[in-house]
Amino acid sequence: MAAAAAGDTLIGAMNLSGHFWTLWPRFHDRFLPLAAPPSRGWTTRVRDNGRVINLRGRWREEPSTVAVIVVHGLGGGYDRPYCIRAARAIAAHGWSCLRLALRGADGSGEDFYHAGLYEDLEAAIASTTLAPYERIVIIGYSMGGHVALRYASQRTDPRVRAVAAISAPLDLDRGARFLDEQSNHLYRRHLLNGLRELYATVEARGNAPGPLAGLEHVDTIREWDRLTVCPRFGFASAEEYYATQSVAPRLRQLHVPALLAVARHDPMVALSDIEASLGEANALLEVRRLSAGGHVGFPPNLDLGEDAPGGMERQVLRWLERKLR
Repeated sequence: MAAAAAGDTLIGAMNLSGHFWTLWPRFHDRFLPLAAPPSRGWTTRVRDNGRVINLRGRWREEPSTVAVIVVHGLGGGYDRPYCIRAARAIAAHGWSCLRLALRGADGSGEDFYHAGLYEDLEAAIASTTLAPYERIVIIGYSMGGHVALRYASQRTDPRVRAVAAISAPLDLDRGARFLDEQSNHLYRRHLLNGLRELYATVEARGNAPGPLAGLEHVDTIREWDRLTVCPRFGFASAEEYYATQSVAPRLRQLHVPALLAVARHDPMVALSDIEASLGEANALLEVRRLSAGGHVGFPPNLDLGEDAPGGMERQVLRWLERKLR
């Protein structure tokens, strides 16, 4: 009995560490924010069913033939602390960097995105700013990691050599089901609040499929997707959206090397859901299951086994660099 109790205590402490590394970086960055490297505004356009949608981001140019595109998570933007940490590491590495805002994430209200919409990433890669670059790599966080993997499973620009997905779900249905559990209420509320803010800007410009007033009491990701993503993008149901847009069944189609880094105790992406999706993967996907860390938050000395200083971004950049050789 004593051994069982000790085991339960250890498991509980490990689970708490996932929450800690998810929340602590957010609090730390709120009071001691990191400064982003100097950058300039960036724009391009993407066409969608006859519409022309402006995309925006932040661009930093270095004397390099390599450019990195950083993609934010659900309800986030290029100004999120994890994107800034990535930009700092990329600048120190000597590579150019685009922190991309998926459609509407810049507050423009032109449109909004979904987890399988890789066309914004495609447009960024094809932009005139990135035209001179011989090699392009992608780092995506959370949903942005799913978008990066989704792109890598489709036709790809030959200059794109590798992608890294950090804390990314693979199966959208499983991911929504996990987030909609009662135990994840606080994280889910945070996500939904961010999505409502984005949707409000879209509604203000007359580009929303329905009024925000009807969404104020939505309390699950699945219901949000049913009422917003489905009518905007023509899915018959949330289930159809998840089934047709999840990268999980497309992992065997990856065209470039891909890295998936996920914490064993990530409170927002269940490792068991990741494991259930990996049977479809091909040899181009490498998975790092991390004993330390949470959702897009990790110890500063994190080691992925790469010959580089500790820390998620520095380790990921070394992995990407190896794939460029």
